[in-house]
Order: sequence, then C-alpha cells, then structure tokens
Amino acid sequence: MEYQILNTSTCLLVLLVFIPTGLGICPSSCKCSGNDRNVDCSGRNLTVLPQGLQDNLTYLNLSFNQFVDLDHQLTRFTNLRTLDISNNWLKNVPAHLPKSLWELYATNNNIKVLQKLDTAYQWNLRVLDVSRNMVERAVLINNTLSSLKFLNLSSNKLWTVPTNMPYNIETVDLSNNFLSQILPGTLVRLQHLTSLYLHNNKFSYIPDKAFDQLSQLQVITLYNNPWSCGDTQTIPYVLQWVQGTAARVVGAPCAEQPWASTTPALAQPTALDSSPMIKGTKAADREGSAAAPEPTKVTKTHKQLKAKEVPPLVTQRHPALFPGTERPPPHSPEGPQEAAATRTILVQAPSEGNASLGPATASSTTPMTLSITSGMPTNYSKMPQSTTATFRKEEATPSAPDARVPSRAGRWHVGLLWLPLLHALAVAV
Repeated sequence: MEYQILNTSTCLLVLLVFIPTGLGICPSSCKCSGNDRNVDCSGRNLTVLPQGLQDNLTYLNLSFNQFVDLDHQLTRFTNLRTLDISNNWLKNVPAHLPKSLWELYATNNNIKVLQKLDTAYQWNLRVLDVSRNMVERAVLINNTLSSLKFLNLSSNKLWTVPTNMPYNIETVDLSNNFLSQILPGTLVRLQHLTSLYLHNNKFSYIPDKAFDQLSQLQVITLYNNPWSCGDTQTIPYVLQWVQGTAARVVGAPCAEQPWASTTPALAQPTALDSSPMIKGTKAADREGSAAAPEPTKVTKTHKQLKAKEVPPLVTQRHPALFPGTERPPPHSPEGPQEAAATRTILVQAPSEGNASLGPATASSTTPMTLSITSGMPTNYSKMPQSTTATFRKEEATPSAPDARVPSRAGRWHVGLLWLPLLHALAVAV
C-alpha cells in the first residue's frame, strides 16, 4: 500500500514539473495574459520566435524586433485573431498565415509588393494595415477579403489606386502616396465606404463619375494635391462633386482659386456699334463718366447747331466718317414739298480722326454734331438744289456775263437813225 502511494506521488511530481513546459506556458522573454493566450513579445530584439508559445494563442505581438522572415512559422496558431508584426525588417507579408486572423498589422517594414496570395484566403480578416512601407503595387483578388472593413496603405509608393478592393470595406486610407490616377470602375463597388483618405498625393484631377457610387461616404480628404485648377476639361467634375456631396470634404480642391469666374462677360457689340467713330465716342463717354463723378448738363454731342444756323452751303475740307453718304440724293421736281428733315452728323477734325479708334484720353476733343437740312423745304427756289451728308469743297459757280445796257447817248444815236425812215414813210403815205 505504501509502495503504491509512493509511486502515485512520484507521478504527480513529474506531471507538475514537465506538463507546464509541454503546454507552452508564457515564454520568459514575453508577457502573457488571459490564460497565457495573449502574448506580448514586442521590443525584445528577437530574430526568431521564442520557445514555449501555445498553439491556441489569440493575440500575438511581435512588433519592434528584428524579424526578417516569418514565412510558414505562424501557420500552427489556428486560433490567432490578432497579429502585430510592425516595425521589423520584413520584406513581405509572411506566407501561409492562419486563416483565423481578424486583424493584421504590418506597418513600418520593407514590404515592396502586396501579393495576391498574401490575402487570398483571409476570409475573416477585418483590418489590414500595411502602412509606412515601400509598397509600389497592391494586388487584390476579386471577391476575396469579404470581411475586410479597414484597409490602410498610407505612406507607401503607390501610383494607382488599388483595384478589386472588397465591396464591404468601410475605411480606406491611401494618403501620403504618389497616387495620380483612378482607373475606371475602381470605386464603383464600394457602396459601403464611409471614409476615404486621399490627401498628400499627386492627383491633378479626378476622372468623371469616379465618386458617383460612393453613396455612404461621410468623410473624404483631398488636401495637398497638385490640382489642375486651370484645366477646364478635367477639373470641373471634382469641383461639382464637392459642391453636391453630402460627405464632409477636408481640403476641397481649388478652394483658393474658384472655378466660377465672378467677372461678368462683356456684352457683344451690336450692328449699331460697328462704326469706328461710334466705338470711339462710346469709349470716350465711358472714360468721361468714370473720371467725372457728377453728371454734367452737356450731352454726348456736347454741342448742337440748329438747322437755321447752318448756312445754305456748308464748306468742309475733310469728309465725315459715315459710310453710305457719298452719293447725293436725286433732285426733286420743282414745286411745294414736305418740310425739311434734320439729319445729325458727327464731324471730327483730322487730328481727332485716329484718336477715336484708340483709347480715349481725357484731353481728346469731343466730336461735334451738326444738324443739316436734307430734303426739299417749301421755299425750294431759295435753297440749294442738292444737299449731301458728305461735305465737299466749295466750288465757285461762274456767273453768266452781264447783258450790256445801252447808255443815254446811244439811245439818241439810234433815234436819229430812225427819223429819216419815219419821214420817208410819212411822205409816201
């Protein structure tokens, strides 16, 4: 009996000594909690996994160590939910990670490519953080990562927004990259996306309809991008989308250079403004109105002469600058006519003719308006036979030679010649 008790005690002692080591109780270089299923081995300058880790771990922190390669070394942790391998020397995401992962943190490593097999079978993964690496290309397989909600690829070297992102994703951080383009259809499926971070990139524009399907978007950051605010072909889409979206836009494009110009368009010239003289007159009027704050009683013509003050024949050495007035109107037959009409014509001196075509100055002479009678008044016999709007040089009309009037001595001489004839006629009778 005593022998049996002794053997039993010996077996219990052996179990107490060796079973904890076999079960993998917390390694000496790590800190454990939660029945030794949450293990923190960060900051230990480790290059290989510590001995004694349990296979049923749910949390493993290997950050701030010197791991270079962890391929195929974590597959046995089939219950692992959270893995943190940040701040190491890893060149790629470890191959054959357990499919039970919910969160994977691999920030601040030397990862250059996110391969499709790195995430191909991670159906349960909800958080993927590969920020602060050197990722130039991220390849995602369509219809994988169906549970992913948070994707962080910030502070890498991406040139294009990754395609085939999972349709259930809610937050995407692509800030601090070299992104300059969004391929067609990249964001079409992301109808559950609520936060999109695109600041600190190289975007100059956003392709048409790129953001149209983001119906659940709540926050988007667009600041610190070299937007082509002057490109009227590509930039209008993002400007109009920013104005129409219900999401909160942080750093709206071209905020300091509004797209819509506030300068009103100048009115198109009409047919009445085609004359160079009228254009010059209007320019002078505009400058005069800007220079003088108070209006004066002088009208645009500045001086007007009535028809009665104009002599019958006007002499002007320089023709007026009005087209269509070079030919005189046809003569009207004699007789009573309608009252004469008054035509207003602008006359400009030779030194002022070219000034009206250029910018008006304050010292320029204002054109003068003459009212000239054209038409046939009632006293037609006393008026000149023809009037034209174009002034010509006055031509002197040669007067007919005056008829010679006989003097008194001549009349006596003729009378003496007729006396003999009259006397002979009286004798004959």
